[in-house]
Amino acid sequence: MFLRRFLQHPITLAVIMIALLVVLTVGWVLVNVLGALDKPSSAGWHWMFLSVGTAFIVLLVVGVVQYSILAVKAINLSRRQSNFIDSVTHELKSPIASMKLYLQTLHRRQVSEEQQMTFYRFMLEDLDRLDRLINQMLDAGRMESGRLEGEMEDVALDDLLRECAEAVCSSYRVPPATIRWDLEPCSVRARRIDLHLIFRNLLDNAVKYAGADPQVEVTMRSGPDGRVTVRIVDNGKGVPTNLRRKIFGRFVRLGMELEREKPGTGLGLYIVRTLVKRLRGRVRVTDREEGSGTVFEVQFPTGA
Repeated sequence: MFLRRFLQHPITLAVIMIALLVVLTVGWVLVNVLGALDKPSSAGWHWMFLSVGTAFIVLLVVGVVQYSILAVKAINLSRRQSNFIDSVTHELKSPIASMKLYLQTLHRRQVSEEQQMTFYRFMLEDLDRLDRLINQMLDAGRMESGRLEGEMEDVALDDLLRECAEAVCSSYRVPPATIRWDLEPCSVRARRIDLHLIFRNLLDNAVKYAGADPQVEVTMRSGPDGRVTVRIVDNGKGVPTNLRRKIFGRFVRLGMELEREKPGTGLGLYIVRTLVKRLRGRVRVTDREEGSGTVFEVQFPTGA
């Protein structure tokens, strides 16, 4: 474990590899010098330097492999961060440009009271979009630093799920009937804000990435082992099998950022996975049993 943590620092690893290379070179020179003396007493030194040199070569090869892995990870992280910057820039500019247009229209033209109310409603929705974006980035930052807010309490999970669904349906202007329910009353011992973040993000994705006619199904069951399972099923395009682990990474969004039509930052599922793990649970992705779509299944102990 110590070695694994130690090798996670590229600069330290590079210094070690250079030191090994220097020692190996010096040892090789000494072996050749002692061999040139052609004395029986130098035979022991010769084999000792050969053994040590072989060990150093093995360590050097291991170091090169580890450094290559770290370099690939750094490149991927840089790509994801660039993707994240593109998405956040777009997410910030779109509502700001929209609000600016509405305000300029209200300032330069006489509009009816009904149009004014419509403009105000659209501007409030844009502000809500900005607020969600900023809160999502703050939540991700708090999790990275380990600063969690809120006290542990008994939360009625069925009520919380409906509360999250109401907010999501309002945000995307879809009727509440978009989400169908099959719930069992269940109380969970957890931070309410953690559960809200988990299911708000999952329901948000389910509606956002569903088809032209979004249909979402939510089921919840309590098991005899003291664990609760929540399944959220959508009718979207689904997630390819080889990308199902990747989507829970930080800043990860599938496809090219500038070609997307759906808003997002690539932090939602990262927040979900992190919080579910802290609840000693697990989250997994599967295909819908019939037709296209994705199933997100969350399972964790009730803590009761």
